[in-house]
Amino acid sequence: MRQITKEAMEAFCEGRHFKKGNMEVTRYSMYLHGNRIAWWDNNNQLWISNCGWQSNTTKERLNALPNVNIVQRNHQWYLNGQPWDGQAICIGRVN
Repeated sequence: MRQITKEAMEAFCEGRHFKKGNMEVTRYSMYLHGNRIAWWDNNNQLWISNCGWQSNTTKERLNALPNVNIVQRNHQWYLNGQPWDGQAICIGRVN
């Protein structure tokens, strides 16, 4: 895991601001190249999206989050073992 990924994930899970390179974290959202790829909703549930970018960087950033496991096979992304088109999806509450 890249250092920037680790720092961004920690800031996101702790609800603090972080900005470095192509990453920015606000209290409730994580952005990659200005695209919101992860956020907490009002019920403290984690949501993710690839914002239409099936890049290795997007996958790495999302995989750093709790309860998220994305793999790619034959150009298809799988989220926690299920085919995923990258659209916004609720991961649920994270401890």
